[in-house]
Parts: sequence; structure tokens; C-alpha cells
Amino acid sequence: MCGAPVDLSFKQISSLAGAWTEEPRTSLRPLKRNSEMKYQSRSLRLSNNDITELHDLQRPVRHFLAEPSLLAWLDLSFNKISHIDQVLCELRELRVLYLHGNSIFILSEVDRLGVLPHLHTITLHGNVIETHNTYRSRVISALPQLKAMDFSAVTSQERVMAKVWHHSNNRGRSSKKTLQ
Repeated sequence: MCGAPVDLSFKQISSLAGAWTEEPRTSLRPLKRNSEMKYQSRSLRLSNNDITELHDLQRPVRHFLAEPSLLAWLDLSFNKISHIDQVLCELRELRVLYLHGNSIFILSEVDRLGVLPHLHTITLHGNVIETHNTYRSRVISALPQLKAMDFSAVTSQERVMAKVWHHSNNRGRSSKKTLQ
């Protein structure tokens, strides 16, 4: 079931609602299909397109994958995505998520991905959020199970610093609330 990725990259896709009409790119590893002609893969590439919204993501996932609930690797890099949509949180088996080279500008939206229990690798570089001083600590704090971020291993020292950042940030918020 862990066949080659279903590759819909470089297809000029702007709307995920219509992505199901595309034919996946061919690769050296052939895509295997089941009796319903769905691909036996847990990986989907939608990189290098013109995607702006993710709310229709489930449609191509269900259309192409034999086991859509087992999607483990999703590449949405180099699109025009500006928000981390809640639909990503429904991908409970997701392990690898590439979002680099997009237009995500609200750092706190990364917190939504904390519900993904198996997410261990994420890329977010090349987004506006990368310019925040607390970018790496904030992401590691929100996703403590990460093993790699932006193609770089998460170190034990970074985990400690993320905990310190999280503790000091939350303490500051709670003391502000008691003063009001």
C-alpha cells in the first residue's frame, strides 16, 4: 500500500475541486491501482501549482487514493496557500507535510496541526511566518513530536528552548488576564 506518490505537481491546478480531472504524472516507480482504479499509495504531491484554498482537499484525496484515510505524506509546497486550513487536521495519519514556498502569514495557525498525532516532519520555510523571531521555537512548541522541520533535524536543545518559550509565553498571557 506504500506505492509511489500520486504526483499532481506542475499541473497548473488552481482549485482542488477540479484536481480530480487531472492525470497523475508518470514516474520511474509505476503507480499501482486497485480494482476500483484508485491508486495504492499513501502519498500525494500537489506542489508547484496555483492552489490558494485547501477546503476541497478531501475531494482529490478520495478520488485518487484507494485508502484516503491513510494519507501519510502530502506535498503542498510552492503554491499560493495563505492559511493552514482545518481540513489538514482531518488527515489523522499524516506524517509528512510540505508547505514551504507558500504565503502563510499567521504563525499561530500552525497550532491547529497539533492534533495530528503522527506528524513528524514539516516544512514551512519560504512563508511569511518564517520572518517571526520566534518562528522555529513556536512551531516546535506547537508540534512537540516533530523530528524534522524545514529539512533540518529538531535537536533536543531546540525542544528545551521551545518548552521555555512556551512556558514564558503562556505565563505572560495568564498574568495579563489576571491584571484585567
